[in-house]
Amino acid sequence: MTPLDLADLPHDPGCYLFRDVTGTILYIGKAKHLKHRVTSYFQKDHADPKTAQLVQKIVSVDVIVTNNEVEAFVLENNLIKYHQPRYNIDLKDAKNYAYIKLSDEDFPRIHIARRRHGGGSYFGPFVSARERDDVLNVLKRIFRLRTCRRLPKRACLRFYMQTCSAPCIGKISQGSYLEEVKRAEAILQGHASELMGPMRTEMAERSRMLDFERAKEIRDQISAIEKLRVRQHVERHMEYNEDVINYKRSDGDVTLMVFQVYRGRLADKEEFTFEFHEGFLEEFLVQYYSEKIPPSELILPEPVDESFLQFLTMIKGSLVHIAIPKRGEKKHLLDLVMKNIEVLHGRDQRKIDELQRILRLPEPPTVIECFDVSHFSGTAMVGSMVQFRSGRPDKMNYRRFRIKSVDSIDDVSAIGEVVRRRYTRLVRGRLELPDLIIIDGGKAQLHSAVKEMKQLGVSIPVIAIAKREEEVFVPGFSFPLPLSKRERSSLYIQEIRDEAHRFAHAYHKVLRRKAMIG
Repeated sequence: MTPLDLADLPHDPGCYLFRDVTGTILYIGKAKHLKHRVTSYFQKDHADPKTAQLVQKIVSVDVIVTNNEVEAFVLENNLIKYHQPRYNIDLKDAKNYAYIKLSDEDFPRIHIARRRHGGGSYFGPFVSARERDDVLNVLKRIFRLRTCRRLPKRACLRFYMQTCSAPCIGKISQGSYLEEVKRAEAILQGHASELMGPMRTEMAERSRMLDFERAKEIRDQISAIEKLRVRQHVERHMEYNEDVINYKRSDGDVTLMVFQVYRGRLADKEEFTFEFHEGFLEEFLVQYYSEKIPPSELILPEPVDESFLQFLTMIKGSLVHIAIPKRGEKKHLLDLVMKNIEVLHGRDQRKIDELQRILRLPEPPTVIECFDVSHFSGTAMVGSMVQFRSGRPDKMNYRRFRIKSVDSIDDVSAIGEVVRRRYTRLVRGRLELPDLIIIDGGKAQLHSAVKEMKQLGVSIPVIAIAKREEEVFVPGFSFPLPLSKRERSSLYIQEIRDEAHRFAHAYHKVLRRKAMIG
């Protein structure tokens, strides 16, 4: 989830997810061009009250990039049914996009299927009824496959129109019929090159004979078949769940993404950023699946140790399969995850570069730590520290503190305590220091943090952000920086501050609950 920074939206097709201040998904939509579509919501006044109300509640937007617009259609349908956002039409009972089905009978039947049910082979889904019908008509005409629900005892009109081979009356053997079925399957799987040549020749011949109506029909059929090559990687027919995991290394850090696929349908994604070290992938997987039940299959970019597979199987209670694909649908899924990582990485790098420029820092603030305190009328006072690395939360390096030296409502002293405790430990242990420190508060909290850093002899840039007006203060200046709330750098600072506040508040609630229980 990212703050509402419209400048960083990708120019790709895909789906967008609007969220409110709590992170709840309000609305899911699709777009041929994500930046243009999402931006359009905020560039005009909406006459529709429901849309106007939606826009007022939007705090952040998340995107999932797809390879093409067809995938975006299918993904939107799946995401809406899975998440059921408040501002989308209720699609729980809506029809799915239709498939073309080849039944598993002795003489397979070709027909349209609204959902996957029973045996046979399914191809699609098709988001355009016209394209689906064009493909179906081509296959029926060329391969002369039956469409009747039951084999009749006499030939029907389609046989006399030469669009059916009439297996019902024995006009074709089962072996020859199944050969035609295999050819039709090849077309439906996107392997249409052998068929396209003769069709183009016929189209040219019809045009030469001035039979433009038939030439146009063939042209439309060719176009429909060509679109079958636009593979749809966001929906596959599976009876089990999968997680697709890929990563990208950059400047000593790792950006990792998990696509969660439920019974063949992409339903959600998670993003992680952390410092690179040898064996990071297995370490991440152990931590990730220690807190959740693993799916039946993991699709990974590289092999992992056999002992990890045993660990997963022990957690799940049944065998977990690990796939390392080099080609095919699963490899396409890995590539799609990588495409989303690259979009995310580019956006995050722009945030870091803009923050470096606006704060005039000597180095890019790749690692940022932010502090906040939380209490209830001075009781159960706690502090939090969150770390962002390469533009993303690094939750393995979050820390929380019980305030020890402050008994009253004194946020300034509390900030000083958590800053002192955090960096005393890092300095003594000669551990990695951040590139930038952010304090949730105003000039007083900033001064307290800077004082503690000077006493430790540590030189790290420190800034503070005040909640009410989102004003950013730096040491040595009485007035806040001339930053707009909607600037990329300001939004990034707000994102980090909001995460620190959320983390502190969650810890405070835990302590209060314990105190009430006694």
